[in-house]
Amino acid sequence: MTRLVLRRLRRFGRAEDGNVTIEFAIWFTLVFMLLASGIEIAYMNLRHAMLERAVDLSVRDIRLGTGSPPSYLEVRDSICEKANIIQNCAGNLRLEMIPVSPRAMDGFTESPDCQNAEQEPRPVRSFAPGMENQLMLLRVCMTFKPVLPTIGLGEKLHKDAEGYSWLVVKSAFVQEPR
Repeated sequence: MTRLVLRRLRRFGRAEDGNVTIEFAIWFTLVFMLLASGIEIAYMNLRHAMLERAVDLSVRDIRLGTGSPPSYLEVRDSICEKANIIQNCAGNLRLEMIPVSPRAMDGFTESPDCQNAEQEPRPVRSFAPGMENQLMLLRVCMTFKPVLPTIGLGEKLHKDAEGYSWLVVKSAFVQEPR
């Protein structure tokens, strides 16, 4: 009886069946994490490119506009209209616009003021439409939910309590004379 058990244990120890399964499990995990991170970064780049384009087009409209200075809602709606990919744009987009002196370029001092659609609306930190020939800085913060929030890059993104990450776009322009 013990010989039979020892013989079977030796045969089991020499067998190479199942080696492919272990290699597959290791490689599949690594390839899947790489694929998931690739998907997340592709969507993030798409969102960022569309947001930058929308901000650039809206800033061009503001800069060349000859009417009255735009309000916060007009600028936000203009950006949302041009960036089709942003989900719930009105709730997930925050703007800050401040005038700066070209000689003492201080810019934005605090971190971006981001807000997601699940939070209670709060007052805008600062939005000054500017005057003629004045240098203006515009900072736009868009919040979004990662596509795969628990895998690869989506897991490593900085998120708030509701699971939103954010993208920030900045632009500088000079108000044209009216």
